Amino acid sequence: MIKEFQNEFRFLSNFHPCRIDWEGITYPSVEHAYQASKTLDQKERRQIANLSTPGKAKRAGQKLEIRPDWEEVKVPIMESLVRQKFTRHSSLKRLLLATGNQEIQEGNTWNDTFWGVSLSTSEGRNELGKILMYVRRELRLSIRSGVNARSSKVSC
Repeated sequence: MIKEFQNEFRFLSNFHPCRIDWEGITYPSVEHAYQASKTLDQKERRQIANLSTPGKAKRAGQKLEIRPDWEEVKVPIMESLVRQKFTRHSSLKRLLLATGNQEIQEGNTWNDTFWGVSLSTSEGRNELGKILMYVRRELRLSIRSGVNARSSKVSC
């Protein structure tokens, strides 16, 4: 089991640097794109895309006026962003596939029990871990069927 996104599994983190194109803007990480998606304001989205670190993007996302449909769209948006990360970047795709059948858990110390699991309480929905395992399964199926699911030779 992968319990947290540290050391050799750091690439699973949304903070991992990786070009993401989302709704007409290029972001330096999934975290940047996800946080920007909280608003429909294109100016605010571009400002988040230009922030120097995923941590700064996360803090900026916490200050946004959240779009009215956020609770309905946040999981599908995250799934789309994670899928892009691992289908468009062959090096990351190989690393995700190399995790085999291990359960992936986004264990964290900041008590995020929606996207991950709190390491102090072992409680959480682990939605990000579920998305990663789902995308990994999709990638395996695309390889078996001979379809290279929208992947390219772009590397992060």
